[in-house]
Parts: sequence; C-alpha cells; structure tokens
Amino acid sequence: MAESPASRGLVLVVEDETAIAELIALYLRRDGFGVHVESDGEAALAAVRKLKPVAVVLDIGLSGSGSGGLPPGRVWGSHPQATLDGIEVCRTMRAAGDWTPVLFVTARDEEVDRLLGLELGADDYVTKPFSPRELAARVRTVLRRGAGSPQAEVLSAGAVRLDVARRRAWAGDREVVLTSTEFDLLAQLLRQPGRVFERGQLLSSVWGYHAEAGTRTVDVHIAQLRAKLGPDSPIRTVRGVGYAADAG
Repeated sequence: MAESPASRGLVLVVEDETAIAELIALYLRRDGFGVHVESDGEAALAAVRKLKPVAVVLDIGLSGSGSGGLPPGRVWGSHPQATLDGIEVCRTMRAAGDWTPVLFVTARDEEVDRLLGLELGADDYVTKPFSPRELAARVRTVLRRGAGSPQAEVLSAGAVRLDVARRRAWAGDREVVLTSTEFDLLAQLLRQPGRVFERGQLLSSVWGYHAEAGTRTVDVHIAQLRAKLGPDSPIRTVRGVGYAADAG
C-alpha cells in the first residue's frame, strides 16, 4: 500500500490482517501521520531501508512465519519461501544498526515473544484486541521520547553520562547505543540520583501509561540497560520496590 504524505512523518505498519492494518492506518492518518502498509517481513525490511519511516508498528505473529526462523547458514531472501516474523524483522533492523522506534502488536498469549521483542530493542507494545486510538497515542509517545530535549542537559552517575539534547550516552570512554525508551528510562533515574522509583512510577513517567504486564516491561528494559552499560551501570535494584541510580 502506497504511503501518504503527512506532517508528522511516515509510519510503517507491518500487519498481515487487512482489516487490522486498515484500522491502524486510519487512526494514524487521523493523527497526522503518513502510513505505508506491508504484510510480510521481507517487504517490511525493504520499506524500512527505502522509506526511512519515523516509526514501525510491527505485528509479531505474521502469518506463514515460523518461530524457529531459517536453518543455520540460510540467508533471508535466498529462498522463495523464506518469511520473517516480527521478531526477526526487529532483530535484523537492530543488527544492522537501525534504531527506528518499533512498537509491537501482539496477541495476549504471546508474553514470551513480547518480552523477547523488548529484549531485542522494541520500544513498546500493545496487545490484541487493542484500541487503535491508544496505539496511535503510543506512537506519539515513542516519538516524543526520541525527539530529544532543547535543553543542553548532561546527566551523569559514576562513569555513565547522558547528553540529553543530542540523545547520546557513554559508559566510561565507550559510547553506548540506546533505544529511545532505554535512554529516557536511564535519564529518569539519573535526574534524581538515589531516589527509589517504583515500577509503576517509571511506567507512568517514561511510557506514559499503566499496562497489565507493565512491571515486567520495566524489568526487561532495566536488564537491557545493565547489559549495555556493563560494569559501569549505576542502576540498583531495591527488592520489592523498584530501581534507583546511585550517584557513584
């Protein structure tokens, strides 16, 4: 489906159920976004490279996709029946250094895939059945987080530094690539060093909503931050409460 121009930029919707794709596209267009729709993973990756969307709404369970992927050594696109599911689309984007915000659309019984998607660098997710109005709001929230701040704000804790205006992060002398959600979660902790944030508080301030599986979402993103920051990570777990960043 061809894209339409809009003031807020182009969103790529990857969904193989036509009715759902059209509903998502309708609400995104009402919100001022241009929309391009694809129904399979390989076409989605080609659209990402060609169209440079501001965000990707990605269904995990694209039909015809196997959770096991291709046999070892097989290259995507080298076989006429090769099909990527949403997980593999996100994995391929991140492996190529593409950090376009990704919002997953999942079924309620796909918690394992949902959490795997977050671990791969997805920024958010909604579960089916969902409100298309809420999905459009989530896209706006993800893009606001990635837009950066006009203030020349630099946050630090120990060897970790964040340049808020430029959306860049360092651990010691090493620059660390963070998703927009990871960046804002870390910034939230660093702005009030030593303060213990409950998971619900982080959901509200960073994601802008409360979700059924929300506390697990926070845990996954914290784990990703710790893995990327390595031994320089200032994040401390307060058992039974939440997380804090030590000034160090």
